[in-house]
Amino acid sequence: MAKYNGPKDRLSRREGVDLFNKGAKLTRLNVLPGVHGPKGQTKAPSQYGRQLREKQKVKRIYGILEKQFKIYIEKALKSKGNTGEALLVLLEKRLDNVIYKLGFSTTRPMARQLVSHRHVLVNGKKVNIPSYQVKTGDVVSLSTKIIEMPVVKKLVSDNEYEAPSWLESFTHDNGTIHFRVLRR
Repeated sequence: MAKYNGPKDRLSRREGVDLFNKGAKLTRLNVLPGVHGPKGQTKAPSQYGRQLREKQKVKRIYGILEKQFKIYIEKALKSKGNTGEALLVLLEKRLDNVIYKLGFSTTRPMARQLVSHRHVLVNGKKVNIPSYQVKTGDVVSLSTKIIEMPVVKKLVSDNEYEAPSWLESFTHDNGTIHFRVLRR
């Protein structure tokens, strides 16, 4: 699948939220993007406008484009229960998001890069598809090569990080950390 390669600052400014964890590096968050400044912003957005902004925000947070988002919506509509919750569960079960949630990367784009460069193992096999859906019982870990990188080593050894409740961590006999998906 494709991904957005344009300016990330512009997307965050459009949504009015720091989407990519840039923190202090983000400039002019309260100014809409565009060469002529904010025009036509005198009245409040309609219900459709608010829903569109929220949809765009979710797409940009998870780093997916419209076609793939439409596929996720169709899957969520077919599932039982609340469609909105089902959609968020599908997005949370993406492998790049799981790597981000485990604390192996500081941002979702970094997690996507770790996955696409084949540094992630699922059940002992290398997986390079960021949209891979993890299942209950899957064991997710990093390759030994990437764990030696200083940036990742610092993130993995960070004791302050706490894994989400739906992931269980355990240490293998060779000292590597693995995570097992409990539910979802």
